[in-house]
Amino acid sequence: MENKLIINRFIKYLTIERNYSDNTILSYQNEISKFASYYKKDISTAKTEDIKKYLEIKKELSNKTITHKISSLKAFYNYLLREEIIHNNPANNLIRPKNTFKLPDVLNLEEINLLLDINIKTPYNARDKAILELLYSTGIRVTELINLQYANIDFDLCIIRVMGKGRKERIIPFGDYVIDALNIYLKNYRPLINKNNNNYIFINKSGNKISRQFIFNMIKKECLKKGIKKNVSPHTLRHTFATHLLKNGADLRIIQELLGHENLSTTQIYTHISKEKLQSEYNNIHPRN
Repeated sequence: MENKLIINRFIKYLTIERNYSDNTILSYQNEISKFASYYKKDISTAKTEDIKKYLEIKKELSNKTITHKISSLKAFYNYLLREEIIHNNPANNLIRPKNTFKLPDVLNLEEINLLLDINIKTPYNARDKAILELLYSTGIRVTELINLQYANIDFDLCIIRVMGKGRKERIIPFGDYVIDALNIYLKNYRPLINKNNNNYIFINKSGNKISRQFIFNMIKKECLKKGIKKNVSPHTLRHTFATHLLKNGADLRIIQELLGHENLSTTQIYTHISKEKLQSEYNNIHPRN
């Protein structure tokens, strides 16, 4: 069977039957297409040794990237097995490399207050302020944020509805700071830049939906202006949101629900962050350290 056709069928399966997110589907498609370009023959005929040779030339990549490649190939060949195109999964016996556990960067309260302290003089100041307040106050993913529309926000109930991974909807509350920032942006400034009558909440100078890359760059610029030296991304604000909730007594399962984690084990990374912070504070404060 032609590689392009078989990959397209796999993508259709992930979309319709597995209900995977667009980003996950795209990452799987990229990985399988890369292997197909390397193998050059019908990928349904690939053997374990063929995949091992492919991964061997990629050994300079991080363990996390190699693990993702292996996971993508296992999922693809499991699909071929399910469709009875093959009788054995050649990726089944591949061993994933151990990932080095690295705690994500988290901003402290002083750094957060500094980052969110934006003097509003233009529509873009108001928009960026609303973006940052929303990211920190709700912990939503950057993809969820750029896809927000008016229908997703309920100002009466103070909640947003987002479509997360696996196209699962979740409801997240927000507080007064977000209400104020959104009201200023939506009522006073957004109409001035909404050239295309766009329904997305956050738009760029052309009146179109903002991109993921724009938010990454905007945060970097704000941190540079404020003298924040940590490597800050939208995901940093998501980590900070969860860590601050845990530090102030929130139940781990509540945080899991707010973040949209399928497994509690994913959320438990924040207990590691808090323990590291506790150790750091102990070392700095205790007179015998």
